[in-house]
Amino acid sequence: MWAVALRTMRDQEEAADALQDAFISAYRAAAKFRAESQVSTWLHRIVVNACLDRIRKRQARPTVPLPETDEYREPAAPGDSMGQRETRMLIDEALRQLPDEQRAPIVLVDVEGYSVSETASMLGIAEGTVKSRCARGRAKLAKVLGHLRNPDANANVPISDSNRGATSGTARGGRADAPRDREGR
Repeated sequence: MWAVALRTMRDQEEAADALQDAFISAYRAAAKFRAESQVSTWLHRIVVNACLDRIRKRQARPTVPLPETDEYREPAAPGDSMGQRETRMLIDEALRQLPDEQRAPIVLVDVEGYSVSETASMLGIAEGTVKSRCARGRAKLAKVLGHLRNPDANANVPISDSNRGATSGTARGGRADAPRDREGR
């Protein structure tokens, strides 16, 4: 729940406050829990709602942000290499650039591993809305993080069983010197 709050709020203190608000809300509403879902799903929904409430309040009373620091980032695992840490930092930065309504579903589905239906339940929105927000957010992330892809990756792709028979682009009517995608087309 801490990871969800931290990624949603993008600020350690705000995430801690949202998590505290969420646990107070959960404590007050514990008697109303109907066991129609798992307790963890119920608690995550409360955490997400608390985060979104704090974001709405913050937008209603805008403040001038202090310069960004690395304090909010989770410490790297001991086995992480410098490259993995840098990639994680780039991904965190890219997530921060997404609008809140796209970041929350992406964090829940892609980072935390919840299903679309669980995420829809937690956020109180339709499953189709979760899917479209994730798709739009992923498209934005792809643009921001596109430089992480190796431009020569297609040259090292092994030949798959489906295209072993084709020996050149001319066998299918294409130019022999035309670039090919991952499937050899």
